[in-house]
Amino acid sequence: MTDSQPYDALVIGRSGVDVYPLQTGVGLEHVTSFGKFLGGSAANVAVATARLGNRSALISGVGDDPFGRFVRAELARLGVDNAYVSTHDEYPTPVTFCEIFPPDHFPLYFYRKPSAPDLQIRPDEIDADAVRTARLYWSTVTGLSEEPSRSAHFAAWEARSGATANGHRAPLTVLDLDYRPMFWETPAAATEQVQKALAHVTVAVGNREECQIAVGEGNPHKAADALLDLGVELAIVKQGPRGVLGKTRHSSVTVPPNEVDVVNGLGAGDAFGGSLIHGLLRNWPLEKTLRYANAAGAIVASRLECSTAMPTADEVATLAELTATEAVNV
Repeated sequence: MTDSQPYDALVIGRSGVDVYPLQTGVGLEHVTSFGKFLGGSAANVAVATARLGNRSALISGVGDDPFGRFVRAELARLGVDNAYVSTHDEYPTPVTFCEIFPPDHFPLYFYRKPSAPDLQIRPDEIDADAVRTARLYWSTVTGLSEEPSRSAHFAAWEARSGATANGHRAPLTVLDLDYRPMFWETPAAATEQVQKALAHVTVAVGNREECQIAVGEGNPHKAADALLDLGVELAIVKQGPRGVLGKTRHSSVTVPPNEVDVVNGLGAGDAFGGSLIHGLLRNWPLEKTLRYANAAGAIVASRLECSTAMPTADEVATLAELTATEAVNV
């Protein structure tokens, strides 16, 4: 750790630069102006967590180039400790383009070949003490797609379980099922690694398609049950327009979506993740946690960018409370 104070949330995974069009409803071949933003799912989640007042840090990698320097500087500016963001000489900082066709079509174009610096994190680069003492530790499935990142992830989970009395799963160890098919040789290869990873975590979160890859179930309740059967304590299944399901062995909660005018839906899941972390850290009731996470996702979906669009606690609370009030009055 950079000092003796544990992190509220330690996140490992993708970071890079989002180059998003400033024009909507047209293909990239017709776009004439772009905006440059900090990007990568893990980086966005870390920023979303910090924006809500939590002490967060990111474990990732960037290239030895101007975009890498931008990523490190932007993380710090947005309140995330970048001490564990390594600089690698071999591969450039990833760049991601998108097309924006509201309300529900946002093609992504990843420039991460032949590999990306965030997939070059080695086991010996993991600060075991930081992982052990973090109140919450967040990983994504993408980090399992290549070596040495895959081994680094499992090394971190082993370090975290070592913080428990019997080497059992540490509380608030989260796996984002964030499955991107372009990062994997086959869906079966992803399933194999996700199944292994699920043996180390206590919270799993993903949409129906990601649950299908993880446990072979796309039905929300069956998928949640399958995740619980694998030892997860909390399973969260995002269902798009049908809201979000949260399930433990003793309770089940479904929270409806928020209605907003969608500008760019790409950052909504990361905003959801940041607010989910916020609620888990405070031991909120599941229904309240999911309602706040939904609200955060809706706010970012109504904005163009991702990282710099992450909402404040007041913004999330305002929308979440309004939605709850409307639900009571219906």
